[in-house]
Amino acid sequence: MFKKILIANRGEIALRIIRACKELGIKTVVIHSQVDGDSFSTRNADESICVGADPASESYLNMANIVSAAQISGADAIHPGYGFLSENSHFAEICETCGISFIGPSKEAILNMGDKACAREIMDREGVPIVPGSRDTINRVEKAAKIAKKTGYPVILKAVAGGGGKGMRIVRNEEELRKVFPAAQNEAKKAFSKGGIYIEKYLENPRHIEFQIAADKDGNVLYFPERECSIQRKHQKLIEESPSPAVSSKLRRRMGKAAVRAARAIKYVTVGTVEFLLDSDDNFYFMEMNTRIQVEHPISEEVTGVDLVKKQITLAAGEEISNKRLEPLGHAIECRINAEDYENNFMPSAGLISVFNLPGGPGIRIDTAVHAGYEIPAFYDSMIAKLISHGSNRKEAIARMKRALEEFEIGGIKSTIGFHRKVMENKNFLKGKVNTHFLQDEMGYK
Repeated sequence: MFKKILIANRGEIALRIIRACKELGIKTVVIHSQVDGDSFSTRNADESICVGADPASESYLNMANIVSAAQISGADAIHPGYGFLSENSHFAEICETCGISFIGPSKEAILNMGDKACAREIMDREGVPIVPGSRDTINRVEKAAKIAKKTGYPVILKAVAGGGGKGMRIVRNEEELRKVFPAAQNEAKKAFSKGGIYIEKYLENPRHIEFQIAADKDGNVLYFPERECSIQRKHQKLIEESPSPAVSSKLRRRMGKAAVRAARAIKYVTVGTVEFLLDSDDNFYFMEMNTRIQVEHPISEEVTGVDLVKKQITLAAGEEISNKRLEPLGHAIECRINAEDYENNFMPSAGLISVFNLPGGPGIRIDTAVHAGYEIPAFYDSMIAKLISHGSNRKEAIARMKRALEEFEIGGIKSTIGFHRKVMENKNFLKGKVNTHFLQDEMGYK
């Protein structure tokens, strides 16, 4: 087992990893930017080291400074959390070269799944269903038009190295394709330093279903009950639940086995997530694999009783998978509480939090590193808390979430609490009738 882990992240996820390490008896050192010097995570770690100025490019993305911090502190492993360097194959390679364990999969697995065209090719070869589309990277609009015509409109353009909606464009005819293709390339290059695009058939109103997996170094892979992640805005998830109200036990087994095949195909180790699109006829298609811990991992923990962050660490240290199958125990929902003005196009709302009163009671969990008097920096992601409810069934989980949202008080800034309350009252959400266009079509949000 590791003796000391450096946490290359900030905020809620850094604190979550610190807590897991404490329970495992592992010492922690957390990095921070100048503005995060007195954060809750730095105060709870055994050590903290400043690695740069406030912009992420100078601190949380500064590989040289982070690795130096690990070496100086004597850490034998680095946990990247999510975001920042968590899916950077070069960073994983640097850690390996320097004799520091990277708590995540191999650099090859990250590289293969980070290249979306390559990932599609691997999944197709292994018999995992993929959405019809291009088989390799497209750099010319003429080739894009030819493939789109063969696939059939509408299609969606995606950045090969992408994520978070960057470089994505929905196209319904060739004229539109020729117009937006250069813009998609430029956005992809700006966001990921690669302008390569691939094309997929665009599925109208699908569900976004993902499977948490855990894998050991001997090739044993365990899948967890699925997560429903369809409620999203501009490809950014806002509400997740487990299990999905649309997935039967039979379909869960089919999709779970496909997720296992995906993980084994790239010799995956530790925890990760395989994401699918699901249509109304129960046809599912591989979308991508996230080679890290997910923001929404708590709902999987709530319905299985498995601490995924501890599992991630122990698997990286060589532990073997022992479970054979996990069935959902009750139902869990997560609402991402963001510092945003949802009534003003979800504009970010940085500033000083004057009031921060947390809800509680049966079935309520909150993951946050924020407190009253905390100044939200303008440099990082707007998520300030994750509110999780768990109940014996979906109805009870929703009832507990509604109660918790009513109790949750945040003052001094705008937040998305009111937005989540609206969703919890929506009649189609209550029936489990959601898809990736729910916010636009059902609630009128852009």
